[in-house]
Amino acid sequence: MGAIKVKLPRKEVTMKIETVEQYISQLNDDRKLAVRRLREVITENLPKGFSETMSYGMIGFVVPHSIYPEGYHCDPKEPLPFLSIASRKNFIALYHMGLYADNKLLTWFAEEYPKYSKTKLDMGKSCIRFKKPDKIPFELIGKLCSKMSTHQWIEIYEAKVRR
Repeated sequence: MGAIKVKLPRKEVTMKIETVEQYISQLNDDRKLAVRRLREVITENLPKGFSETMSYGMIGFVVPHSIYPEGYHCDPKEPLPFLSIASRKNFIALYHMGLYADNKLLTWFAEEYPKYSKTKLDMGKSCIRFKKPDKIPFELIGKLCSKMSTHQWIEIYEAKVRR
């Protein structure tokens, strides 16, 4: 469970966010709609086995300990992270660890992106940044989410990320 800072007039407050609904409820309306829709698309398209949770202060989709008991190498008490949604100051972020670890998937995504969006792809290693919530290519995100199972992610994670 994460704590997030919320700016109020003349003071900053740290709120403990324990549920996905609490996280979404504190967003402004345009972000709320976009994050809800992203969450829906991800939930509908992720293969079976991933679990939704609050993870590192974001909405997370993880490989639970029941499937991968070793957990995350940085903190084995945490489940293995795969995908997260976060509302940042200037954008909505979608973190997809499969893009970071699998060049073939990254190449596919970068080639497909222009077919689904007129906006320029703004991306880091695993982070896709959406500055305009109404321009998120939800159909493409759904296709991306369907491309890697928990088993495939564990294999890639063990081969490339966890050393």
